[in-house]
Amino acid sequence: MPTPVPNIVQLAQSDTSLSILVSAVTKAGLGGTLSTTADLTVFAPTNNAFRAAGFPQSRIDALTAAEVTSVLVPILTYHVLGSVVRAANVPVSDAVTTLNTKKLFASRNANGVFVNGIKVIAADLTASNGVVHVIGKVLVPPTQSITEIVVGNPNFSLLETAVIRANLATTLGGAGKFTVFAPVNTGFPASLDTDAEINAAPVATVAGIVTSHAFATNIFAGDLVAGNTGATVNPATTLTIGLAPASVKITGSANTASAITDTDIVATNGVIHIINKVLQ
Repeated sequence: MPTPVPNIVQLAQSDTSLSILVSAVTKAGLGGTLSTTADLTVFAPTNNAFRAAGFPQSRIDALTAAEVTSVLVPILTYHVLGSVVRAANVPVSDAVTTLNTKKLFASRNANGVFVNGIKVIAADLTASNGVVHVIGKVLVPPTQSITEIVVGNPNFSLLETAVIRANLATTLGGAGKFTVFAPVNTGFPASLDTDAEINAAPVATVAGIVTSHAFATNIFAGDLVAGNTGATVNPATTLTIGLAPASVKITGSANTASAITDTDIVATNGVIHIINKVLQ
């Protein structure tokens, strides 16, 4: 007789590197769901991923019922899709809704398959009720939109003023899968380095600057390829990526590129990369 195909939980139980995930699933009362629900995709963090995220086995064991509900269940369900998605079917760039109801941002390129910028290290492990992809980091469900992240960070106060002046706060706070290269305050040019100067500038000028820093799709660090260009939300502007060191510039501009100083800040509606100066 052929060997029965294990369900998702049984598959995870057979891999010692996923033992904390199995324990977490049991603690959260999700074992039945992941064993019997059909057509699931699970992005499975390794034990080392859980430890790095502050969830060693001892913490999983010590979680109270309230913590299981408020912390563990939201994290675990953020790793699960309600359909089967094999690696070859992951789109170049797209947002998908998880069982958590929050969006997960998936991409596929020459470097591999990524979720929220985290690379899949073992793909297409087949279970009777779906497929498992192993990842090396725990995915934390985002709680803030791009606008909310900008507003909450004092280093982005000038960007916040520019977004409001450009009438784009609602757009960047709404549904979408945006990518924003966000300049810090110290990176604004002398002509626009105060709130007053930004508010005195024509709306169209400020809107042109802000939209030149945004893409209408999710682009994580793992998707950045040296020399690649891409069309921004501003139809007049494309950006060119540089690597080693990571940088971005307006295609064709004579100005020096802006350094990418931090990447993959995940929002509910996309991702932010921090840059050291406004793109010109």
